[in-house]
Amino acid sequence: MTKTKAPIQIPDFVTVRELSDLMGVSPIGVIKELMSNGIMANINQEIDFDTAAIVAGEMGFEVVAQEVEETEEETAAALERPAWKQVLAHEEEADLIPRPPVVTMLGHVDHGKTSLLDVIRETNVTAGEAGGITQHIGAYQAMKENQLVTFLDTPGHEAFTAMRARGAQATDIAILVVAADDGVMPQTREAADHARAARVPIIVAMNKIDLANANPPKVLQGLAEIGLVPEAWDGDTMVVEVSAREQYGIDDLLEAILLVAEELKPRANPKATPTGTVLEARIEKGRGPVSTLLVQNGTLRVGDTLLVGEHYGRIKAMFDFKGNRITTAGPSTPVSVSGLNGIPGAGDQFTVVKSEKEARQQVAEMEERNRLQSSLPARGVSLDDFFARLQEGEAKTLNLIIKADVQGSLEPIITSLEKINQESSEVSLEILLSGTGAISESDVMLASASEAVILGFNVEADPIARNAAMNESVQIRTYSIIYKLFEDVEKAMKGMLAPTYEDVVIGRAEVRQVFHIRNLGDIAGCYMRSGEARRNGYGRLIRNDKILHQARIASLKHLQENVREVRTGFEFGVSLENYHNYEPGDVIEFFISKKVEV
Repeated sequence: MTKTKAPIQIPDFVTVRELSDLMGVSPIGVIKELMSNGIMANINQEIDFDTAAIVAGEMGFEVVAQEVEETEEETAAALERPAWKQVLAHEEEADLIPRPPVVTMLGHVDHGKTSLLDVIRETNVTAGEAGGITQHIGAYQAMKENQLVTFLDTPGHEAFTAMRARGAQATDIAILVVAADDGVMPQTREAADHARAARVPIIVAMNKIDLANANPPKVLQGLAEIGLVPEAWDGDTMVVEVSAREQYGIDDLLEAILLVAEELKPRANPKATPTGTVLEARIEKGRGPVSTLLVQNGTLRVGDTLLVGEHYGRIKAMFDFKGNRITTAGPSTPVSVSGLNGIPGAGDQFTVVKSEKEARQQVAEMEERNRLQSSLPARGVSLDDFFARLQEGEAKTLNLIIKADVQGSLEPIITSLEKINQESSEVSLEILLSGTGAISESDVMLASASEAVILGFNVEADPIARNAAMNESVQIRTYSIIYKLFEDVEKAMKGMLAPTYEDVVIGRAEVRQVFHIRNLGDIAGCYMRSGEARRNGYGRLIRNDKILHQARIASLKHLQENVREVRTGFEFGVSLENYHNYEPGDVIEFFISKKVEV
């Protein structure tokens, strides 16, 4: 029996690494103990007190709860905090200081995002620097009323959401750009849905207001229809009229950003261990791997050792958004650094460690963790297990993405789901995105980032979306009968949904001869072309590309002996339940029924 060690204090939530540090053991040991209890967690993932106490207890530690003064109301409110506030949850109040807000522009492809970004960059950087920008690093800072604002130049809401799917949320405020002559477009709606799913405040920039065919009332109406009711209509969405071409309204837009930032109060601890997000990375001639980083907490310095996923290295040089060489970078500062031994992915989180030796050790631990987890499927959200997760306290909101063939189908689906939501007292439904057309990769990435299930009515997912759903463990359910969709959602909320099964083909055999066995009937003498046949599986008889019969395997024999399986290259005899009309040349396809684990 393991000897009990000195008591350790554990807070309500603790990361795997923090727990291993408290116990003075390897994080790999903690991960293995979690896995033995059926819990998959990575080294930076938070686990609750009860889980931590079980793991610590089984590793020989006595556990006591860490005293906290936070009320239950404050704890519940913490779940709604933006990502940057959750990062600061363990920081001392006295160490926190204001930092510049971080802004991302989203919207339809032709509505002027890039033009607005260019105007802000050229006219609002500090005096004397306009036109002096020698290096574009995907982010920059503008000055308004002696306050800095950091802008991220991302390709669009897909990249914005892909970063969230990787565990990063670098944005404080989203600017939704809508052309005054065009109005709200499908991509505008998608961008708004992605920003809302991230719980990021939205400011609307009504661009191209100078055009003769500009129609502001049409834009306001379109915004209201997608749930962004303008302040002019007694709503809570700020709408700022701008023109990138005439450089009109830019100051008003910056003032709106500062107003929202004043309410958000973005803060950080410049003395903390530096952490942040990778915005982009590339190879530059003469400099090797160069990464653009956004510092979110702490102060980054030349000479620091960075750890970004499986990559690490000492910062050899650091540049600001104007291409000037700098030695330090505080919170909300975008920088370009060289010195990493590889190219990290956009959205990867970086941290600073003491030395390259420690970085190599952490990379080795990560590789070991990945090896342990490689044989197990990633666990996503599905309708099948939603109620079980609810019972375990893991989920209280069922996030959905709805896609339909036409608007006439979509509207009654949304209305009916909203009615189901109103009638439920314990579980809430949240429709993150709804639209018409095929299920796309963008839909899957939003579902992955938001732990949502995708429901399609009379639509299919394209091949790229299917592959992405498999990689991200996102469940896609498609329906052709509308009431079945509602029924499944209601059953998921009540815990009555039966699991989904799919047929998985495991082998194909050719019938070469037919034998008649007394008391058994006809047996198909076969040659196994590929895969295998299993005694507890199923078979379907195919003749001239048509399925004639499908049933359980009644018998499976090799050299007169009953066997459990037959593999490629062997001859064997097989019979299917309730079928005796085999012919040479028939093909028997063997399959098993497998629960869909998504």
